[in-house]
Amino acid sequence: MPYQPRGITFDQFNVNDEWETAARTITEADIVNFACLSGDWNPLHTDEEFARGTPFGSRIAHGVLGLAVATGLANQLGIFEGTTIAVLEMVTRFTGAVRPGDTISLSLKVAEKKESRKGDRGIVHVAANLVNQRRENVMEGQWTIMMTRAGKE
Repeated sequence: MPYQPRGITFDQFNVNDEWETAARTITEADIVNFACLSGDWNPLHTDEEFARGTPFGSRIAHGVLGLAVATGLANQLGIFEGTTIAVLEMVTRFTGAVRPGDTISLSLKVAEKKESRKGDRGIVHVAANLVNQRRENVMEGQWTIMMTRAGKE
C-alpha cells in the first residue's frame, strides 16, 4: 500500500485553528548532542562554572535547540506530515531561557492563510509559542509554511 499522508492540506486549515503539542523535557544529553551537532560549545551552554557568573546563574540550552525541539513537537501532531511542501520562513524571538530539566511544549495558532499563484498549494502563517513547565513563554514566532491543496498532492 502506498504512503498515505496523515497531514492536513491548505484547504483544511482555518484562521484561528489551534493545537497544543505534547511536552518534552530537555536533558543534559540533548544539550551535549546539540553542541556536538552544531559545533556551538559556548560555555553558557556547556560550562556550569562559567555559567554561574552570567545573568542566568547556571547553564541554559541553546536557543536554537529549543526551536529544533519545537519543530519536532509540531511534526508529532501529524498535521504537517506529508502535506508540507516547504517551510518558507521562521521568525523567532527567544523570550526566556530553557534550562536543563525544563519541560517544554508548543502551541500553534493559524494567523493567516493565502492562496498561491500555483493551484496545487497555499501558504499558511502560524503563530508558534513555546512554554516551559511553569507556562512561562520561552520562545515566540511566526512560521510561514507552504502546504499542498486538497486533491493536489
